[in-house]
Amino acid sequence: MTQDIAFSELQHEPQSGLYYRRATNSEAPRARLLLLHGVGGNENNLAGLLRFLPPALELVLLRAPLQITPQGFAWFQVNFTSTGPVIQADQAEASRNRLLRFIQAQPQMPTVIAGFSQGGILSSSVGLSAPNCVAGFGLLSGRILPELEPHIAPWEALRSLSAFVAHGKHDDKLPLSWAEQADAWLERLGVPHQTHIYEMGHEVISEEVSDFVQWLRPLLKLE
Repeated sequence: MTQDIAFSELQHEPQSGLYYRRATNSEAPRARLLLLHGVGGNENNLAGLLRFLPPALELVLLRAPLQITPQGFAWFQVNFTSTGPVIQADQAEASRNRLLRFIQAQPQMPTVIAGFSQGGILSSSVGLSAPNCVAGFGLLSGRILPELEPHIAPWEALRSLSAFVAHGKHDDKLPLSWAEQADAWLERLGVPHQTHIYEMGHEVISEEVSDFVQWLRPLLKLE
């Protein structure tokens, strides 16, 4: 477990325009994990997960670009309707491109991108469209956007990608069916993945974090 992590002050990456905090510790990092928060949150929301992660990781907490409350941000605007979520697709696409520019601006290192809810949505968008930039992605209580389909990388490129899908049986924000659709879509694309369903709602629980770390360690060769 990571001990005594010190987070940087909020920093600005000029090529992407994104703000972030970077975690450091005494061990030289061998891989990088980018964590993305959900709608209405901020980069501090997932900080508590970091103490469970391998110390050889460089840990980056990213802030979404759209401010919707004084301390709340979003990757894109969304309305929940009786027929399902309706998104601002241009905003989602702009955020995907911002994240790719952010990754490309970093020193090269094996990288995984993961997030909760809307953060997971963007993580899957980055991974499936640019598998050359990340080794894998974590989709925690999220979904794969149907609007992403034109941007998905060729089948051959996706063979190097790995995915971790986690969802709650009792999720009242994004129903379990979204995880089932994601699992089926990844199967069709030939993306190696794990899908875990938990007795939880729209949240992150310790069992899920443990499974995520077990998936992450061999992927980034941190065992």
